[in-house]
Amino acid sequence: MNQTQRERDVFVAIADPTRRKLIRLLAESDELPLYELTTHFQMGRTAVSKHLTILKKANLVVDRKKGRETRFKLNPEPLQEVKDWLAFYEKFWNESAAKLKSILEE
Repeated sequence: MNQTQRERDVFVAIADPTRRKLIRLLAESDELPLYELTTHFQMGRTAVSKHLTILKKANLVVDRKKGRETRFKLNPEPLQEVKDWLAFYEKFWNESAAKLKSILEE
């Protein structure tokens, strides 16, 4: 995987806990400006902005200018790839849980 592919990879983007928290915050709002997102972290605006840039490259976040501020909004469509990947393993987890339940009931 080359650098450009890595930057656009949804799994790479969500691997970081800060970016997952940003996704959560944006999922709970229509859109938020950078200054409001920054208040949720113990880091500066520049660091939060860098995380948002990674999310934008993975197409998980879109931004728009409103006056002098930039507002960010979640684009949940790329998360479907994560959901599909997890769904494959859900069958395994369900079967394992059923086996465990059967063993415990014996």
